[in-house]
Amino acid sequence: MQTHLTADQKRHYETNGYICNLPVFDAQGVARIRSEIEALEAAHRSGANGQDLNQYFRVNGHVVIPLLADLARSPAILDAVESILGENLLVWSVELFIKEAGSEKIVSWHQDITYWGMGETNDEVTAWVALSDVSEQAGCMRFIPGSHRNGIVDHQDTADGNNLLSRGQQIGGINEEEACPGALKPGEMSLHHGRCFHASGPNRSDGRRIGLAIRYVTPEVREGLPGRDYAMLVRGSDEARGWVNIAGPRDLFHAADLSLYDKILRDQQSTLTAGAENNVALYAGKGAEA
Repeated sequence: MQTHLTADQKRHYETNGYICNLPVFDAQGVARIRSEIEALEAAHRSGANGQDLNQYFRVNGHVVIPLLADLARSPAILDAVESILGENLLVWSVELFIKEAGSEKIVSWHQDITYWGMGETNDEVTAWVALSDVSEQAGCMRFIPGSHRNGIVDHQDTADGNNLLSRGQQIGGINEEEACPGALKPGEMSLHHGRCFHASGPNRSDGRRIGLAIRYVTPEVREGLPGRDYAMLVRGSDEARGWVNIAGPRDLFHAADLSLYDKILRDQQSTLTAGAENNVALYAGKGAEA
């Protein structure tokens, strides 16, 4: 399996801000990963440490769930990301986006890095891995080619309960006719730039739509930025030391890792919720309304 991007693939990414259909897991690997996710769901229906399980699936899951940290270290994913960002790579976050069969859940048009406190960096790439058949019917991602060449544009917070984004943020005025679908087969991955406009629709299929989003950054992203933020070194070295480096979880929901999780959430909260028009429950800590 070819894992580094070819020259043509790199050109496609640089021109359009995304690339799709990169194979990273075979059918057996996908089945194993799905089985482990569903076993987690069955065993931890009530969550952990006073938090709903979805909190850990959607925010910083790699801090407390070994499976998510291990997936972020997958060589095939790292090789492709290294083709874009270079040899020194850190993971800022790992998330699971799950839409049940027939779900009306959506992700509105947005740019990833809008509220992340990273400025308008080019040194962030999201790897989005399909762990089910992510067809157009199932609500695959759609991209606006070339939109990454914009700066960060204005986003409006919404109160849409079906929007999976933390604050329901959306860009207005998108010409849907320009959108290109990024359908993925199980085990395939897309990569997209942090400023690329993208969205996804409801799941009209008969099966679960499961996607794994891993946000990769370089050591240099934090240079000159205020405050503290955390990332897990997964390839190369971090000589810039702008990130607080974390090692990954000791065990599933280990007490020390849960304590670190809460600390990271507190330190990230002011940046990720700045200017929010509504309660951002995923970053509000324990006791927040879901």
